[in-house]
Amino acid sequence: MHHDLSHRIETGMQTYPGDPEVVADAAATHDEDGFHVESISLGSHTGTHVDAPAHTERDGQTLDEYSVDRFVFEAIRVDCRDLEAREPIPAARVPDADADLVAFWTGWDAHWGTDRYLDHPYLSPTAAETCADRGLAVAVDALSPDPTPSPNAGDDEPDGFQAHHALLGTDCLILENLRTLEAVGDRFELRAYPLALSTDGAPVRAVGVTGPA
Repeated sequence: MHHDLSHRIETGMQTYPGDPEVVADAAATHDEDGFHVESISLGSHTGTHVDAPAHTERDGQTLDEYSVDRFVFEAIRVDCRDLEAREPIPAARVPDADADLVAFWTGWDAHWGTDRYLDHPYLSPTAAETCADRGLAVAVDALSPDPTPSPNAGDDEPDGFQAHHALLGTDCLILENLRTLEAVGDRFELRAYPLALSTDGAPVRAVGVTGPA
């Protein structure tokens, strides 16, 4: 079975703080032009998307430097729904198993479009380094594997983008803003092909495949 794990791209949708707003408007209509064309303005990290190393690493690869098969992953889902807001995911949660990617299932997609979505659990620096050491790409059903700025941020939280640097600095891709991870099992295939852009990241249509494809 195929499960859509992507948020819909639409005007006014939630973005990472400071990222470009998303606007989708009709540039041509059936009534006036006889056909319909949509004009879409968005940032490269809109909605469900993949981060390339160039996002945080000065000399990192851009998306167009990867073959399309890099965006198909044998994934392991790790249940982190017991964690509270802004609680770090510990290194002990990182699986030591044969896989390409670990999907940390926090359930935080339930808060999509609200202020609470900013206060998701995040990877501890040690957990991110463990993923990198094991060659695991990372997917999260939240804005970021790092803490997202919010009025509720604590003084003891990691600064900056430590998880991003640990992962992207070792060529481990990051997928953010997945949804409905409850639809897949603890092992599944994740297909997440980005738009064909030469850039630091791009929206994807993330699909989880379980059972016979």
